Amino acid sequence: MNAGPAKRYAVERPGELSPQPCPCGLTRRAFVGEPDGLATLHVVDIRQDARTHYHKRLTEIYYVLQGEGAMELDGDRVGVGPGTAVLIKAGCRHRAVGQLRVLVAAIPAFDPGDEWFD
Repeated sequence: MNAGPAKRYAVERPGELSPQPCPCGLTRRAFVGEPDGLATLHVVDIRQDARTHYHKRLTEIYYVLQGEGAMELDGDRVGVGPGTAVLIKAGCRHRAVGQLRVLVAAIPAFDPGDEWFD
């Protein structure tokens, strides 16, 4: 019996996913089970003491939904608030500072083996 063609879309509700600890605070990661691994989308609640880290393969885009704070990016500190978007290329050491809720697009899909700390 033919299972039919694969769907070319997926739907997730990050707000309904269980939060997981991450170097930044708590994250809800959507689309982690997609077999092609194109991208994932995370809703992250940043805690004050987020750890500086980097990725060797991932590019991330942070979009601030709530809160005021800063992003530390390769030693630079940039103020952020609602509506701010930050593109973080592979190799950039980064962390968010402050109480923030951010939407993070990871391209390609997030890989926990690609989180590096100095």
